[in-house]
Amino acid sequence: MGSPPSNRKHSTRLLVRYALLQIPGLVGLILILLLLGRWVHFPAWVFWSGIGLWVLKDLLMFPLVKNAYDWDRAGESNPLVGATGVARDRLAPSGYVQVRGELWRSEVAGGEPPVEPGRAVRVLDVQGLTLLVKAELPEAEGHN
Repeated sequence: MGSPPSNRKHSTRLLVRYALLQIPGLVGLILILLLLGRWVHFPAWVFWSGIGLWVLKDLLMFPLVKNAYDWDRAGESNPLVGATGVARDRLAPSGYVQVRGELWRSEVAGGEPPVEPGRAVRVLDVQGLTLLVKAELPEAEGHN
């Protein structure tokens, strides 16, 4: 039962981060409305409705963009880490591998031997658009 408070704390942190990053846009809107109010007279309800709609827009957008504000878990959330693929080139130390039907630029992880074409590889990490891989052991070698 320890995970729900952690998730709640995590969600609260994301909401606060999102809200703080929305403040400059809201301040800009307020300044524009105040400047417009000096030249064009409009009722106060228009001013407050504009601000209310802006805040409503931010609230409705949060569920759609919240993962973009989750900087703390960016490395944990890559679905390619742990995936297996096939070397298309000789990886000595770099080349291309096919993972989940897509070709990816890859490099053999530090200290690992070169990988021959057609050999199975496992993704250890992702650095930008480059996969760090190592050769998978064949079933017979893996069960010593």
